Amino acid sequence: MRNALALIAISTALVAGCATAPSQSAGLAGTHWIITRVDGAAPVTPSRASLRFDDERLSANVGCNGIGGDYRVEGNRLIAGPLMATRMFCEGPVWQQEEAVNALLSAAPEMRRSGSTLRLVSGGHALDLELSAG
Repeated sequence: MRNALALIAISTALVAGCATAPSQSAGLAGTHWIITRVDGAAPVTPSRASLRFDDERLSANVGCNGIGGDYRVEGNRLIAGPLMATRMFCEGPVWQQEEAVNALLSAAPEMRRSGSTLRLVSGGHALDLELSAG
């Protein structure tokens, strides 16, 4: 009888160890954000400036190239990468904003969420976002 109970206890522990870990997205999965500020400035192309979080992937656009990759949340940090981007020719302010967003997302930014706003800060860059209804 003791052997049977020990076998049940060991089996239960092994099955529990194989269980799927809870989502590491900190409530971001399935959300779409409008970028309202890049380093304190309004987006050059506001109609395209957005950041979307799916279950394990994020995608961003500031107005020229798309940026995307895997992500997870550790504490109050957004860990993204490796990130990939399309390579269309862009220049001027939209390119500078795109480079800032890419650098920020690659630098494990600190997340500060308050209701429908989200602020990402790291590596000398800041991104302010507003939760989109759609």
